[in-house]
Formats: sequence, structure tokens, C-alpha cells
Amino acid sequence: MTHIGSFQIHHTDGPARSGELVTAHGVVPTPIFMPVGTQGTVKSLSPDDLENLGARIILGNTYHLYLRPGDELVARRGGLHRFANWPHPILTDSGGFQVFSLAGLRELSEEGVTFRSHIDGSKHFFSPEKVIDIQRNLGSDIMMVLDECVPYGADHAYTEKSLQLTTRWAKRCREAYPRGAGDQLVFGIVQGGFFEDLRRQSAEQICALDCEGFAIGGLSVGESKQEMHDILQCTAPLLPSAKPRYLMGVGTPLDILNGIAAGVDMFDCVLPTRNARNGTLFTSQGKVNIKRAEYQEDDSRLDPACGCYTCRTFSKAYLRHLYTSRELLSYRLNTIHNLTFFLDLVCGAREAIAAGTFASYKKGFEAVYET
Repeated sequence: MTHIGSFQIHHTDGPARSGELVTAHGVVPTPIFMPVGTQGTVKSLSPDDLENLGARIILGNTYHLYLRPGDELVARRGGLHRFANWPHPILTDSGGFQVFSLAGLRELSEEGVTFRSHIDGSKHFFSPEKVIDIQRNLGSDIMMVLDECVPYGADHAYTEKSLQLTTRWAKRCREAYPRGAGDQLVFGIVQGGFFEDLRRQSAEQICALDCEGFAIGGLSVGESKQEMHDILQCTAPLLPSAKPRYLMGVGTPLDILNGIAAGVDMFDCVLPTRNARNGTLFTSQGKVNIKRAEYQEDDSRLDPACGCYTCRTFSKAYLRHLYTSRELLSYRLNTIHNLTFFLDLVCGAREAIAAGTFASYKKGFEAVYET
């Protein structure tokens, strides 16, 4: 199968699996990490940088791109791929999480969500149909349905009411862009908070929809690692094995490996890029806080096991100097390294799954990174 939307699993190692998802702008190997390009750009990097890192798909944000420069402007420029000069696959989220984070500036209803812009306070409205229209204008390869991400600590009654609303919104999104309407794919989102019965209920409802893939939403919202792990273990097996599974916004190295071990295929998180700008770097020997004084005269490379431009070219002393001087090059070099680490992490996972050694591969990272 090579048609757009087809998903083939090539290897399995327990629940972990490696495969390929076909999109209109190329084939995505899985498991995959997607760098976050919120406003049509991965902060501090060019498309050439991303190519050189081996990025295969990036993520854009519907909420932010709607506000500026505007999805209709992007459409007039030929879509996000052409506008940003990124010829490879793009996934756009629905904007639901951003609206959720604006708790004091939004109001939910059956029809959708009314919210105020974080930029200028102007009033806007997202319906399920509007969210699909925006993503059609952006021209992303994968569009996410509108959902409500319930806050951590929400009770059972509220969470159940919310997941039912998310299901109704998901149906409207699918009806607004039915299978065969074009080359874009639609992914449904399973919610249900931290209640296993509600996760099962949401999965049953969402997976009954005619979507090309399914996501696990509502994690990494303040819960403990154990709570996240428990819900992940409960939810992932409920998603169709023949469709890609996406864990939204979750992203330490061990979170990703635990997700892969549970059978998840796709991941995104701002962690590697945000931490890069804050001077925290991920290496094969653990995390490095590059601003520490101990690196002031350290001529060694950041990570001897990494082949990225940053590690091939510069010393820890120079990287520390750039960071403490707030030089813009610091953000670029640190981001190049952190994204290389995350992309190498999932590439290594794909190879380990194919070789039947994923458990030992995961254990190697557990020895270096705390859970």
C-alpha cells in the first residue's frame, strides 16, 4: 500500500512497533519525533538546518497561525509548506490545547469555544468546522480535531461531560472533511482525564470515527510520571493497531521510550527546543546545564556520541560563553544539538525494534536519565 494515509507496520518487538505513514508530502518513518514549529518555524532553525538534522515531519500550531499571519494569508501564499519553504510533512494541532491554557479568556459551548487573543485581547470563535477550515487553508498533511483538554484534577463528572463534547466535536470535524475530500489526513483525539473507565469510553467513541489516525491527549498537564504512565498503558492498547498512534505534547527521553514501549508511533514536545534556549542540553551521558561554571574552561565536546554540527565543531567552554553572553548563536547551536538527540533517540528505537533489542535499548537510557 502506498496511497496517502496508508500505514504499514514493518517490525514489532512486544507492543513496540516500527513502520511508515504515507502523507501527501512524503513518507514518515515511525516511531517519530516531530519538532514543534509553532508559528511556521522551529525557533532559531532554518529548513536547511532541519533537513540536516534528519527531521521528517514538523508540527505547526493552528491557534497561533490563525492569529498571525492568518490562515487565509497563508492560503494565498500557497499553503504552509510553500510559505515556510518546508517541502516535507506537517502536522497541525487543532488549537484546543492553547485555548485550554487560556482558561480565564475562553468560554465553551456546544457550538465551540469563544476566546480572546493573548496578543491584543480581540474576540474569536473556534467551532469544529472552523478549525478544519483553518487547517485546510494551512494545507497541513495531518489535521487534528477540536477537543477540550480538561485540567488536571478535574472530577469524574466534569471529565465525562467534557469527553462527550469532544466526541461530538470530533464527529463534526470528520463530517466537515470526510475521507476522500482531499490529501489531508484527520486524526481523532482520545480524552478522559485520569480515569481509566473514561479513557476506555472516549477511545471507543473516537475510534469508531473514520479517522486516519488517533491521538492520546490530555497528558503532561501537571500529573505525576506514574499517573501519566498508568493512563498511557491503559489507553494505547485501545487504539486501532492498524492506524498510527500519536501521544500529544509528551516528551522527555524516557516519556518517549515509555510511549514507544506501549505501542505509540508519533510524538511532539517543545521540551528539546525550549530547554535548548534555557541552556539545558540532552546528551548520551545525561543532561548538561551549559551555564554552570565548571564548563568555563572545558575544551571537551558536548557529547562524544553525537555527530551534530554543534558537537563536531565547538567546545563546552564556547557553548557556555555564548549562553552566558546571550548570543543568538547559542539558541541555534543548542537547538541543533537537542533536536539531533531526540531524532537520534527515535531512529535508534526504530533500529532496535527491527533488531528485537528494544528493551535493552530502553534500559540503556533508563540508566542515564531518571524516570
